[in-house]
Amino acid sequence: MKNSEILELSTEELVARIGEERTNLTKLKFAHAVSAIENPTRITKVRKDIARLNTELTKRKAASASE
Repeated sequence: MKNSEILELSTEELVARIGEERTNLTKLKFAHAVSAIENPTRITKVRKDIARLNTELTKRKAASASE
């Protein structure tokens, strides 16, 4: 997910997307623990996407708190 896509999301969509991505990460980790997944770098990509989403959410909370 690109930063430009993240900026287009509303705050509610950000929170929902974080939940979806965390669920996806958990499923990927379990699948990888049971048997090796085809592309293990997907786990890293999902973790970074979650971090990007959380960063944008924190920026928005800080901006609304300072107003």
